[in-house]
Amino acid sequence: MKGTLTELNAYPLKSGGGTALRSAELTARGLPFDREFMLVSPGGRYLSQREFARMALLRPSYDGEVLAVRTAGAAPLVHKAVDHGEVLDVRVQRKDCLGIDQGNEAAAWFSEYLGEECRLVRFTGRRETSRGGGEVMFADGYPLLIISEESLDDLNTRLDEPLPMNRFRPSLVIEGLGPYGEDDVRLLRVGEAVIEMVKPCTRCLITTTDQETAERGREPLRTLAAYRSRDRGIQFGYNAVPRALGTLTVGDEVEVLEAR
Repeated sequence: MKGTLTELNAYPLKSGGGTALRSAELTARGLPFDREFMLVSPGGRYLSQREFARMALLRPSYDGEVLAVRTAGAAPLVHKAVDHGEVLDVRVQRKDCLGIDQGNEAAAWFSEYLGEECRLVRFTGRRETSRGGGEVMFADGYPLLIISEESLDDLNTRLDEPLPMNRFRPSLVIEGLGPYGEDDVRLLRVGEAVIEMVKPCTRCLITTTDQETAERGREPLRTLAAYRSRDRGIQFGYNAVPRALGTLTVGDEVEVLEAR
């Protein structure tokens, strides 16, 4: 079976908006700079759209040196990334890791925006994926999330109002696998890279948050629960780990190397 890569998205700030890419070098940790930055409470617990829906309205961009964050109604944050600051113990999904504190100016900007005291940290050290022996920065558990275009098309036939793909915050979107075809694949070749599909993605409250307005509703979880509830979770999309690295470009051919 063959398909086509139709979207590449990186998320430099965990729970902030995505950056659409035309081409990128796939690394062991996923797409460049993906979830390299994160907001944490004073105690080091990560903050996300689960608690702060307004994070959906943050529009970050990062070039490896400067993190710029824009949002309506506020002056943009333009922050030179710090790589030798204080190293903080932080926690993501009940797993301990390390983050370099990015200083008081960035902390004040985000604290004012959220109305909650927080710090901006940058990933350092090494963190393993939940399964599959891969590496990840501040993503919940895996460096890549892959969704078939046809999976969203099928879901939208069941909804009163169709939803865009950004509700699900994928790294790669593929056309040609068929509805929920990602469930049946173990190995994919995408461009020059080989990717292993490791675990179905269990979806959370973030999918009910409009990524353009931060308004929260009941869909798509209500509808997905009726036909995608498995293993005590609602599944949509697949978590994946790179096995062979290389350049990914929108329009690349996708080949199923091994079915599940």
